[in-house]
Amino acid sequence: MTKVIAIMGRPNVGKSTLFNRLTRTRDALVTDRPGVTRDRKIGTIVLAGGRYRLVDTGGLGDEEEELSVLVRRQAMQAAEEADAVFFVVDGQDGLTAGDQDVAEELRRRGQGKPIFLLVNKVEGQSSDMAGVEFHALGLGTPHAISAKSGRGLAQLAAVVAEGLPPEPDEVWGAEDPGIRMAILGRPNVGKSTLLNRMLGEERMVTSDIPGTTRDSIAVPFERDGQRFTLVDTAGVRRRSRIADPLEKFSVLKTLEAIDAAEVVVIVLDARAGIVDQDLTLLGMALESGRSLLLAVNKWDNLPISQRRLVEEDIARRFRYLDYAEVHYISALHGSGVGGLFAAIAAAWRSAYTRLPTHEITEILNTAVGAYPPPMVRGRRPKMRYAHLGGQNPPRIIIHGNLTESLPDSYRRYLEGYFRKALRLVGTPVKVEFRQGENPYAEEKNTLSPRQQGKRQRLLRHKRGR
Repeated sequence: MTKVIAIMGRPNVGKSTLFNRLTRTRDALVTDRPGVTRDRKIGTIVLAGGRYRLVDTGGLGDEEEELSVLVRRQAMQAAEEADAVFFVVDGQDGLTAGDQDVAEELRRRGQGKPIFLLVNKVEGQSSDMAGVEFHALGLGTPHAISAKSGRGLAQLAAVVAEGLPPEPDEVWGAEDPGIRMAILGRPNVGKSTLLNRMLGEERMVTSDIPGTTRDSIAVPFERDGQRFTLVDTAGVRRRSRIADPLEKFSVLKTLEAIDAAEVVVIVLDARAGIVDQDLTLLGMALESGRSLLLAVNKWDNLPISQRRLVEEDIARRFRYLDYAEVHYISALHGSGVGGLFAAIAAAWRSAYTRLPTHEITEILNTAVGAYPPPMVRGRRPKMRYAHLGGQNPPRIIIHGNLTESLPDSYRRYLEGYFRKALRLVGTPVKVEFRQGENPYAEEKNTLSPRQQGKRQRLLRHKRGR
């Protein structure tokens, strides 16, 4: 198995910066504010020719607030599950009481696993002098690094490979990520609770405080032989209410998660009803063209009368989403959550459907025969053949004449017809028209003498009238 390394330390010591540097990504949010990271983020790194899994964790502060306690619990769980720990301290702040507390807890829970003490932010300092005072922690030789510039990381890679050698036949990098699914919704609708319920463990920090999740967290998962990558996203509020720059970065991460996903699950709050922001988020998912499911959360203990109102509201406001399945669930208690997996797999298969050209053309001919296109300047457009032009979502390319003048209503008719004929669920269908070029478009007709005479007679007749 791939060896796992967890990054631990106080808030704002550079853990996420180190994570981005080692994974060569920008997955983790990085700001000068402490306490930005709350949930565990997993990445892949290569050190001295070997592959490892790297886990970024939240800062271990001494606050007694609810979120701080939950973040600390998640971080310590990551340390217990890891094969080794990167304990990051701040070389500019020097040794603090918080570092000593974290070191003591790591020794108590480490169970003899390797702990690499990393003294970060040593720009402008001597490597030998930067970590002198951290010998007092009793965790071995400190390693002076700079996560921002990359200083000292090459030497660290050699030390890690020696103390924690990777498996020689490791092929984790070629692992299939499976179905990539993004969970989208407003703040505090239960997205992280739903992900925890689907995983069957407390993987995400959850609380009643809106905005608990700040970053997009991808979690690999397998169920009944099918691989999934579940992506929990930060809640998106109305643009006019977003003033914090950190929240703006969270929204950008959410948009990136939608683009990278194959199936998007929109979580709605049954108790609050459907609001305008739900429609805005739904519009984001529709613009991406991804497969779509609606999960109406907090359905448990809801009065029958209110359930009927919610169902009627969904049927009325989402009439154009007849392909998206609606699931009424309780992420807290688990009712209805199990049915999401089959619906996600079905939507994914529909998004990647493959059909030969002749079958798609037959469906097109049947659709045109049932409802011919409207006349354009006295002529009826002709659609000759169709073929599959792309997947996720399926794109049907139709070739013919005068197709550029067809109204959008006829395009929507064809999209719905193809979706029903192909028995696609959970995914939209995009229809695009292609018109053949007229080889004589730039050439002028040369009139014969007889045609020229007729043209002159018509002009004289018109001037006479």
